[in-house]
Amino acid sequence: MRRWLIALLPLAVLALFAAVFGLYALRKSTTRVEPNFTVGQQAPELMLPFLEGGPPVSLRAQIKGPALVNLFASWCATCAQESPFLMDLHKKGVRIIGIDEGEHGEVDPPDKLAAFLKTYGDPYAVILVDQKAQATIDFGATGLPETFVVDSSGKIVGKHTGALARPEDADKLLGMLRAAR
Repeated sequence: MRRWLIALLPLAVLALFAAVFGLYALRKSTTRVEPNFTVGQQAPELMLPFLEGGPPVSLRAQIKGPALVNLFASWCATCAQESPFLMDLHKKGVRIIGIDEGEHGEVDPPDKLAAFLKTYGDPYAVILVDQKAQATIDFGATGLPETFVVDSSGKIVGKHTGALARPEDADKLLGMLRAAR
């Protein structure tokens, strides 16, 4: 019997350490990383084609600030969830530039994107296509959707990470836009 106890003692100690570590990890608060390193900088100078096709155009020239730049994709469920808030901002006269990120280096199929816009509304003054996700990189986005506030000089003055999920989120962006004039 004593032999069994000696053999199981290391396993019991290991289980005790695992339990203590597990409880510590569960109680520890986690922080959400939202890098804002592009806030205060000029909007990226990207050349992207319109959704309808044609040669690439300057993103900065399309912004004509103050405006919002919204990174989205038709496959993105949270992008669909924020659509009512973007539509409300559009109705209030906010200029919104949409950048469709596509999926896995592929452009959203036009029929899929058209169905998305028909279902959830089209708040965009312009939609540009970015199949290489360069806008996500250059804006410093952490995922989709993300919305950036750009002032009339082309400087990024604010951002919202994730979907606009509450009226307060849209109101905050509207306040930043008004301050950016």
